[in-house]
Amino acid sequence: MNDFVRIVEVGPRDGLQNEAAMLATADKIALVDRLSATGLRSIEATSFVSPKWVPQLADAAEVMAGIRRHPGVSYPVLVPNEHGYERARAAGAGEVAVFTAASEAFNRRNINASIDESIERFVPVLARAQLDRVPVRGYVSTVLGCPYRGDVPLDDVVRVARRLHELGCHEISLGDTIGVGTPLKARRMLLAVAAEVPMAALAVHFHDTYGCALANVAACVEAGVRVADSAVAGTGGCPYARGASGNVASEDLVYMLRGMGIDTGIDLEALAETGRWLALRLGRETGSKVGRALAAA
Repeated sequence: MNDFVRIVEVGPRDGLQNEAAMLATADKIALVDRLSATGLRSIEATSFVSPKWVPQLADAAEVMAGIRRHPGVSYPVLVPNEHGYERARAAGAGEVAVFTAASEAFNRRNINASIDESIERFVPVLARAQLDRVPVRGYVSTVLGCPYRGDVPLDDVVRVARRLHELGCHEISLGDTIGVGTPLKARRMLLAVAAEVPMAALAVHFHDTYGCALANVAACVEAGVRVADSAVAGTGGCPYARGASGNVASEDLVYMLRGMGIDTGIDLEALAETGRWLALRLGRETGSKVGRALAAA
């Protein structure tokens, strides 16, 4: 059994884009730099989606220009289409991510496109990325539930994940966008996708709306997945899902995996300190239970 799990830190993108507070550009740069010093290998730095839709990340180019890139650390950015890809590459991005959903209803409400239409938008991205030798990650949201249609058929999740992999995405992140998953459902979903897409090409991404995110990750790790997304201080949420809370906190995830005898290569104390630092700038208490416990010790 491989006892290493790579954590993809999504706080600077997926976390901040769903926070009400607007973080200063200098603080975003400092956040990525702090995270780079914790031992993380993958840090999603920002998004090149239109500032009209994601005003919190309108300074994407400035952030990319300001961060200090550590050897061995990747800094992927989210792009919605070929124009976003061009902006990202001009800003020095060496890895990108594209996104769609397993739910037609969610995709139409979120990006005003069907699943197939959203995929067509980034087919040119994948073609250009292949020529540029730029790795592309694919996100599939609503894999365990949709705020508009409820349950999402497993066949739909498998079909979308398989399509992204066939198009050239080196890694597919399976996201429980509204946080309704439970460990058994999460494991079943993962194994269904792994029957069509190699487990080594899969990642899991859980939100903590009902407090099951850590348990879901544990169930999926036991089933064989070795990549998990998380956000420092538990930042984020889903603006399209009433009551949906943030991503699973990176600090809590590292602590749990350590207790399972699984290495992440991450300095937990440094990560927790970064979470507390970020929470102060967002004007709230840290969303990380581990961060609070370490601060009180």
